[in-house]
Amino acid sequence: MRSTSILLAGISCLATVPAYAEEVDDAEITVTGIRQAYRGDFDQKEIPQAIATIDAKQLEDNNILRLTDALDLNASVARQNTLGGLWDAFAIRGFAGDENLPSGYLVNGFNGGRGFGGQRDVAGIESIEVLKGPAAALLGRGEPGGTINIVTKQPVYGNSFGSAALQYGSFDRLRAEADANVAIGQKLSVRLVGYAEGAESFRDTIESNRRGFLPSVGLRLGDQTRLTYDLEWTRVAVPFDRGIVVLNNNLTTVPRSRYLGEPGDGDHVARAEGHQLRLQHDFNDKWSVQLGVSHRDTLLTGQSSDAELVRSRQKLFADSQSLSRQRRSRVYDSEHFVLRGEVSGEFALGGMRHRILFGADYDKFENDQDFRRFRPPAVSGNPSDLAANIINIQNPVYGRFPLPTPAPLTNRVDIQKSTGFYLQDQINLTDRLQVRIGARYDDFQLQTNNRITTVQSERKASRLSPQAGLVFEASDAMSLYAVYGEGFRANIGTDAAGRIFDPETSQSIEAGTKLSLLDGKLTGTFSLYEMTKSNVLATDTANPGFLVTVGKARSRGAEMDIAGQITSTLSLLFSYAYTDAESRSLILDPNFSFQIRPGDPLINIPKHSLNVQLTQEFTLGSMNGQIGAGVQHVGKRSGETGTTFKLPSHNLVRLFGQFELTEGVELFGEVRNLFNAHWYANSYASLWVQPGTPRAASIGVRSRF
Repeated sequence: MRSTSILLAGISCLATVPAYAEEVDDAEITVTGIRQAYRGDFDQKEIPQAIATIDAKQLEDNNILRLTDALDLNASVARQNTLGGLWDAFAIRGFAGDENLPSGYLVNGFNGGRGFGGQRDVAGIESIEVLKGPAAALLGRGEPGGTINIVTKQPVYGNSFGSAALQYGSFDRLRAEADANVAIGQKLSVRLVGYAEGAESFRDTIESNRRGFLPSVGLRLGDQTRLTYDLEWTRVAVPFDRGIVVLNNNLTTVPRSRYLGEPGDGDHVARAEGHQLRLQHDFNDKWSVQLGVSHRDTLLTGQSSDAELVRSRQKLFADSQSLSRQRRSRVYDSEHFVLRGEVSGEFALGGMRHRILFGADYDKFENDQDFRRFRPPAVSGNPSDLAANIINIQNPVYGRFPLPTPAPLTNRVDIQKSTGFYLQDQINLTDRLQVRIGARYDDFQLQTNNRITTVQSERKASRLSPQAGLVFEASDAMSLYAVYGEGFRANIGTDAAGRIFDPETSQSIEAGTKLSLLDGKLTGTFSLYEMTKSNVLATDTANPGFLVTVGKARSRGAEMDIAGQITSTLSLLFSYAYTDAESRSLILDPNFSFQIRPGDPLINIPKHSLNVQLTQEFTLGSMNGQIGAGVQHVGKRSGETGTTFKLPSHNLVRLFGQFELTEGVELFGEVRNLFNAHWYANSYASLWVQPGTPRAASIGVRSRF
């Protein structure tokens, strides 16, 4: 009998593994897994950290197309303000990042989410890992609540295969996508992934166009050495949309379909071009080295007409129908370069097993923003509708006035350079007890050049962030863990006077248990945590493009994640989070001059979130299929900092399924928001509220070859 050798190094039990497969002969296959950065060689139950994985099958089953929608499957992640739908923004365990930048995330271990390339499509994604809690001793620059790591689809050696799909959905959404792996011999393989999508919207006058090409090339330089190159090329064109207005807490002030911008502003266009080159060499089955470089350029351009938020300039508060609007122009350009290397391995010392990670990374992020604005005059001066750029919210007439010309407001470039070194050792003290100790040293430099004021600023800082954890394997089915960690993140940007802020620091503690049930087919994690962070920043509304400090914040809560097979044909995905996130400082809100007090909730963070999903596979004749249903609950949450305005709770039900028509061809479909609930995705203020999509359905056909 011939043997099959499998090595799943670094990501076992965490995700669908993107692997290189080489056919040695007609009976023996060797599979070498790709080690994930910052991870090492650990089983899920050995890691003192809560980790949830959303794999490619779950994305496909639910027909999920955007990263934001995928993250809804995990209750620990809450939606945040998305800049009119132009970038991804989320909070993990109650903490979000910089309001003026997209939420950061990792792509194959490289910082990759900070630019302006639009909301990320899930095409080309193998899995999404929600790495929760105090991992700052390795990751260093992320939020203390956690980090998202996107694992992309990789080339597979020795086997050619692929799939193509075409679907049509509500609001005339038409989408085509393809994924083809082409093996060129046993040492070279190319993975080609692409998509194109055009759609209207439930929002009046809004249409979007998206397309992307995400190829990768794998080259086997030897039995133990692999070189991988990934390209990201995407374009998104969609009008800027601040959502609806809400007066006197009445969420039916206007229909959820009503667009209050100007179609004449045209589209905002977001472009991204990224490159990754990664080299992995396995010295043996214990030691490995990874080297990599990443470079990503993004550009966001466009104009928009947005509701004025300052009460003294907003006529709507006087007559309940005339919305005064700003007009804004954006040219946001970013360049992000990352260089990293890591060695992982193990050895025995003093009768104890040591598993080591040590490495270094360099990160340069250049953020160039040219922001222009027209602002309506004060209501006290009784300006004309033309002067205030008015639109009637009950009877909007688009193009009523010539579009105002925005004047220069912010023209600044920020250049952030960061260098980090990290070391982690996980020691088996006994067969059942492990201790993890680690630390990361970060050194950063921030330079800003304000081209309007000619003020140039520079700031340097450094910090050592420690981490320590324990893992106790109580039984084969249960392990207990506890961990403490500190974090450090440079605050990019300045205040209106050009002063650079102190870095953001954090302290986190977490404890929990991990379960493996039904012979490992069903796994779960229960965790408790508390985190605090200092030097938190917020947008300075009086001076757009600038920031002000809002002091300290704290988040604490409890979570439970369960996933896997209940039976051979019935699978479960369960995620619940209780999150108590609040301000810990007494400050005057920088945006609207409201008083913020200790205990005030953080914006867009529900206390209770839940996602439950069941999927049943079946056979009809000789053909296979599956059907599934899920429900998402998001609790009531703050919709505006420093006021009593709340977004109501909502419950969304979805149905999905697929059926094999013939061998290699399947029909799939889904219905979202089955009961057509009125819900709200996020809010920045009562005049900038994003309504959620009403009931929507799609149907498509997929061919596998």
